Amino acid sequence: MMIAGARWQEGPWRASPLPWQGQYLPCCSPCSRVLSFGPHSPFLHFASLTSTEIAAPSPKQLSAQLKESPPPSFSSEVSTSSHGASLLQPIAVTIPFGNRQITIETGVIGRQASGAATIIDGETILYSTACASEEVVEPSDFAPLSVHYQERFSAAGRTSGGFFKREGRAKDHEILICRLIDRPLRPMIAKGFYHDTQILSWVFSYDNIHPPEPLAIVAASAALALSDIPMVKTVGAVRVGLIDGKFIVNPTVQEMELSRLDMIVAGSAGSIIMIEGCCEFVSEEEMLQAISVGQEAVAKVCKGIEELVKKAGKAKRLDTIHLPSPNIFEYIEDLAAEELREALQIASKSARKKAIALVESKVMDALTQRKGQSLQIPSSAPKEDEEELEYHEQLGLEDGEVDEGDLHVKPVLQKRLSEYFDPLDVKVAFKQINSKIMRSLIIKNRKRSDGRGLAEIRPIQCSCSLLPRAHGSALFTRGETQALAVTTLGGDDMGQRLDNLTDTDTKRFYFQYSFPPSSVGEAGRVGAPSRREIGHGVLAEKALEYALPSEEVFPYTIRLESTITESNGSSSMASVCGGCLAMLDAGIPLKHSIAGVAMGLILNSSESGGDDEPVILSDIIGAEDALGDMDFKIAGSENGITAFQMDIKVEGVDLKVLEMALLQARDGRRHILGEMAKCVPAPAMKLSKYAPLIECFKVEPEKINSVIGSGGKTVRSIIEQSGVDSIDLEDDGLVRILSKSVKSLESAKSKILGLTMDPVVGAVYRDCPVKSIVSFGCFLEIIPGREGLCHISELSTKRLEKVEDMLKVGDKIDVKLIEMNSKGQMRLSHRALLAEGQQPDTEEVSSVSKPEQKDAQKGLSKSEKAPRASKDGLLGGKSVKASKEGRLSKYRTERLILSSKNGQTGDEKQAAESETVASEPDELSSTSGNEIKKPADEVDEIPLASADA
Repeated sequence: MMIAGARWQEGPWRASPLPWQGQYLPCCSPCSRVLSFGPHSPFLHFASLTSTEIAAPSPKQLSAQLKESPPPSFSSEVSTSSHGASLLQPIAVTIPFGNRQITIETGVIGRQASGAATIIDGETILYSTACASEEVVEPSDFAPLSVHYQERFSAAGRTSGGFFKREGRAKDHEILICRLIDRPLRPMIAKGFYHDTQILSWVFSYDNIHPPEPLAIVAASAALALSDIPMVKTVGAVRVGLIDGKFIVNPTVQEMELSRLDMIVAGSAGSIIMIEGCCEFVSEEEMLQAISVGQEAVAKVCKGIEELVKKAGKAKRLDTIHLPSPNIFEYIEDLAAEELREALQIASKSARKKAIALVESKVMDALTQRKGQSLQIPSSAPKEDEEELEYHEQLGLEDGEVDEGDLHVKPVLQKRLSEYFDPLDVKVAFKQINSKIMRSLIIKNRKRSDGRGLAEIRPIQCSCSLLPRAHGSALFTRGETQALAVTTLGGDDMGQRLDNLTDTDTKRFYFQYSFPPSSVGEAGRVGAPSRREIGHGVLAEKALEYALPSEEVFPYTIRLESTITESNGSSSMASVCGGCLAMLDAGIPLKHSIAGVAMGLILNSSESGGDDEPVILSDIIGAEDALGDMDFKIAGSENGITAFQMDIKVEGVDLKVLEMALLQARDGRRHILGEMAKCVPAPAMKLSKYAPLIECFKVEPEKINSVIGSGGKTVRSIIEQSGVDSIDLEDDGLVRILSKSVKSLESAKSKILGLTMDPVVGAVYRDCPVKSIVSFGCFLEIIPGREGLCHISELSTKRLEKVEDMLKVGDKIDVKLIEMNSKGQMRLSHRALLAEGQQPDTEEVSSVSKPEQKDAQKGLSKSEKAPRASKDGLLGGKSVKASKEGRLSKYRTERLILSSKNGQTGDEKQAAESETVASEPDELSSTSGNEIKKPADEVDEIPLASADA
């Protein structure tokens, strides 16, 4: 057995002067394993080195050597099995996590990472690492942190359903969790630590019970705390739900399906750093209670992480922290304070930005070597200049004056700095001074840069129906922030497919946010959406989702887009407002109108000349977001919250600050909703003429197979023959037809009803094609797939020698079903109709008669019976109410008028209804000028959204 790094001879062990560093010790005489020791973590792993040339030391010699120089933490880090093998022992803590406990481990996996932690909750396991580069990067006003989170399909025992089976670029929900990890941890990294810092997280096991989102934040926080990266405070996180009026900490996946609230709370042991989530019109009081419950649970998590750090944490790299010299701040204030105060009170964003940039340029010239010499600043000048200055002062001269007698001139001296500063340090310091002056102006004057009061909302303008081909559109402008929102309606095939850990899913509603560089007057990257764009889009989506009608009431898939055309803060909340208006313009019957507002915070510290009372700002602009302490976005209706997101740049805030922000946001939200109601007080009573038609009805579930046919042959044939876009069939018998025209939709519906209806004796079947001719009669198809025999004697009241004298294959006639035997064979008659005096040529022709429809719907509840399409629905505004099971719905988009009189033909009905409408007063507000007015005796079944809904 071989000892690495030393030759072994009989007698005492001769090794290097530091025997525990970089050496291998023998495990035991009978085996070939050796124990490896490093300078920091001794006795960590085995190496298998064999040699017959060098003998191993005796156990007695080894024991003596161990007593002389024992390895650090030997007994705590290593245990030995009965065979002499070393076993790695994890260092772990158990932490209360709601009604259960979680375990955080370190020391076994990822030992070369600066910090590594494994978190276990049931059978859900996440692994996180934290590392920082050795090299220093350029100083900036934010921590150089990047976060990557990935869910492995193998964690749930499955593989991706796509062509590529390996995990690739991050999916949207993974990006959202990256942002959840990033936002509470970034402000906790010590200022001045300019090393590229990277946090990596993986889900290695998932039980579909314990969700990974809060665990990912806790695991990343533990890895960061264990590493040598300096942290200000330890961060913990929990999820809070609200079920039947009770707050649940870290609910399971199944419990979250019943919850009205989904809130992630992250913070330190004594303050709140981040909250994010959505809820079903929860009040401000309930929000505060949820935050309080979450804060108590977060404190326990932070305590557990700190216990783990005491056991296994590394010393922090405090020696690498770099902060700007205090002299820089003094110089900047002396040079630029007055000019900055004037620039920060300019109302226009572009003008204010240019003025501040000009001041910054002057400061850079003065404090750096960018132009070779400084401006005139209060600083020591070179010695020779000082002596010359004293000489001229003795002559009593002012700067630039001439002593005519001796021709002495006192020069205008530009004092030079004794040292110059790094430009990046100057930039960082300048921003801090800029923030300090802005805060003092707000605190002192109680006014903001654009002249508004602390709780005042910027002027609002909005308009709808800007884009003629779009199904719904709106332009929302609030101050210098503007969003163009567009709604597109479609069928199920337009839904967004999701491939997650457990299965695949389709989203019926999705929001896409776009922030082009031109919105802030810049040229920049254009392409795939950034993480910020994805995050803002999902936040707006959550805000509006709870206001959507159910699928039974409105069976469309909804795509909502928001393009920011101008930005000066709060663009995501402008997207919420514009998106709500665009959906109302599209005729979507929202439960409530939704608006959003971004709240800011100025900590009124004594350093800023304040009295430590925090100042809350409503509808913040970009400068207040960048230079302030908080960005708290809140969206909802007049009386309830639907989405929220809070980020801070300080070490935390308390419940008092959040209460002030929530109550002030409610007032701002109500004001915005009032302005929105002036534009669109209610949903349009029609859909766009370019929107597709959707018809939903029920058939007997056991007859779905007859509609599908062998290998889908029948349903494909119906789509091809009728010209509809798609037909969706569900196992419970629900049929959904998507079409661009009423004619093709009715044709497809008629064919499906025919396939699922049983023939009725005595029923009349119109326009039945002749399928074949025999000597004794002909076979006609009365409904798709069902043929009957019409004997030659039943074709006419006159005698026929042969069938061909009257019909040929392909001709269509009306027949009556006069008999059907036990085998389902049918006998038809055309002569019976002639004898009854019916006039087929003047009657409405349909392959499915009213008796058939009536019979086919026998056994269904009243609400489940499929109504005739030509008699249903105000344009985009009428729906057949669903049954108790919520399985039947119908939403029509053509200009069809409901008939209140029976027995009239289609033309007579339309004329009668038009007369009724003309005589009724205008009871509905109009947004586009061409809505169909409803008769006074008709009751609308779709709730209208308004500002005070």
